[in-house]
Amino acid sequence: MPQPSTPPSTTPPSAAPPAAAPLSVGLLGFGLAGAVFHAPLILSEPRLRLAAVASSRTDDIRRVAPGAVAVAAPEAILADPAIDLVVVATPNTSHAPLARAALLAGKHVVIDKPMAATAREADALIELAERQGRVLTVFHNRRWDGDFLTARACIGGGMDGGEDGGLGELYHYEVHFDRFRPAIKPGWRERPLPGSGVLFDLGAHLIDQALTLFGPPRTVTADVGAQRRAAEVDDWFHLILGYGRMRAILHAGTVVCRPGPRIQIHGDRGSFLKHGLDGQEAALRAGATPGGPGWGRDDPALHGVLHMADGSERVVETLAGDYPAFYRGVAAAILDGAPPPVTAHSARDVMLVLEACVRSAAERRTVALP
Repeated sequence: MPQPSTPPSTTPPSAAPPAAAPLSVGLLGFGLAGAVFHAPLILSEPRLRLAAVASSRTDDIRRVAPGAVAVAAPEAILADPAIDLVVVATPNTSHAPLARAALLAGKHVVIDKPMAATAREADALIELAERQGRVLTVFHNRRWDGDFLTARACIGGGMDGGEDGGLGELYHYEVHFDRFRPAIKPGWRERPLPGSGVLFDLGAHLIDQALTLFGPPRTVTADVGAQRRAAEVDDWFHLILGYGRMRAILHAGTVVCRPGPRIQIHGDRGSFLKHGLDGQEAALRAGATPGGPGWGRDDPALHGVLHMADGSERVVETLAGDYPAFYRGVAAAILDGAPPPVTAHSARDVMLVLEACVRSAAERRTVALP
């Protein structure tokens, strides 16, 4: 007698397994970093869900992240077993203590730059994250500035210029982060606290970019000062990172009404010059959706120019900036085991250079890095 046939499966044999639920994210702090950068970028990543924000700015949280619960203190987020990832976007002095508490609570951690107030604190966090088996990464978002991506491509030959980008052997790399802010703005960044001032704020970005391109320098020579009359912290710096014959010059001024070139790179076969700052921060401040149409695109009038030794010139279209890549990489690191978008060790190296800059400026000498 024939046996009854097996009912057909409702799931095709080749169907992919169901997608994992989004990671629940707790955001600590809702000032400039939390509200303008982290919250919109987290919300734009489909594999993350902004579940809670620790801040007293409840109205701002409802406006920017209506699906998130506002809590008064970080401890509520750290104690919540449903939170997978904690983002520390608080003043610099609290980065290390809060990151340590989050790791001890079993959370993966993102820290806004700089990683900590000292390299020793950074090392302790790295050791703890490794012990806990948790992802620890740092929000060095300006690795995804369009101008930096373009400069990197020119140096590395990604702009149809050959293996060296057409510039030949490099001798001079210079980046400015100049702004016009003659008045002192209220807030912790302008108060004499560990990690305050423009060196730890903007210098951390420029140092990270230089280390991403060239690795750790051999020497550091730094001039750091306060130029505005009422300034209590540094608002100007000029750093020279020594790489043998090549120098990386990193500069920031706070009273610069008309900035010069943002980037200058000079080699023995040509130069690359670029004006204008990446527009992603301005877009985030204006409420634009990260990754939306036209995201990260540069004003064509600000495209860089390659000036070659033979007298020829060529406009280089700026590559699109991509801040959403950071949290895309965070999700991949936690869910897929991919490398983090910024390794904690590379962020610690930024701290080592920052400390060398402070020492160089205080002692008025060139400092060698080990």
